[in-house]
Amino acid sequence: MSDLLVIEYPTEEKADEIRQKLLAMQTEYLIELGDAVVVTKCPEGHVKLNQLYSPTKAGALSGAFWGSLIGLLFLMPVAGAAIGAASGALGGRFTDVGINDDFMKEVGETLQSGNAALFLLIRKMTTDKIAAALAGSGGKIMRSSFDETKEHQLQAAFEGVQQVASAAA
Repeated sequence: MSDLLVIEYPTEEKADEIRQKLLAMQTEYLIELGDAVVVTKCPEGHVKLNQLYSPTKAGALSGAFWGSLIGLLFLMPVAGAAIGAASGALGGRFTDVGINDDFMKEVGETLQSGNAALFLLIRKMTTDKIAAALAGSGGKIMRSSFDETKEHQLQAAFEGVQQVASAAA
């Protein structure tokens, strides 16, 4: 089962920096992410999603490949590629993987103008090591499916507050 964590940052750059740090931590097996999306509320008021995976692009590439192969059968590979790319892109446009886009836009509406939120779908995490790596990053937890203990531990780490239990050890 995956957990959801939404962290607010003052800028899109800071949210993306933390996302890149977490993605690098995946190679060390400290965290396993199902999705990591940076949501920004622009000064004009609209919400922008910066996703890692674009199903529209993937669908277009896959459709172009399969369309050109099928087009070869009918001696029209270019037309087949064009039709395949268009249908693949259309299929990808209506596919939603990871965190629900509508949910992210809804939460993004609550951000202050110019702020960003990092949405994380976490499959597994070594909490103490992640908290230590993100200590002092300045984020504020907006939403979480973690229990209160884990959520408080992470929020304290974001604020740079030393945990009482770890100071006694």
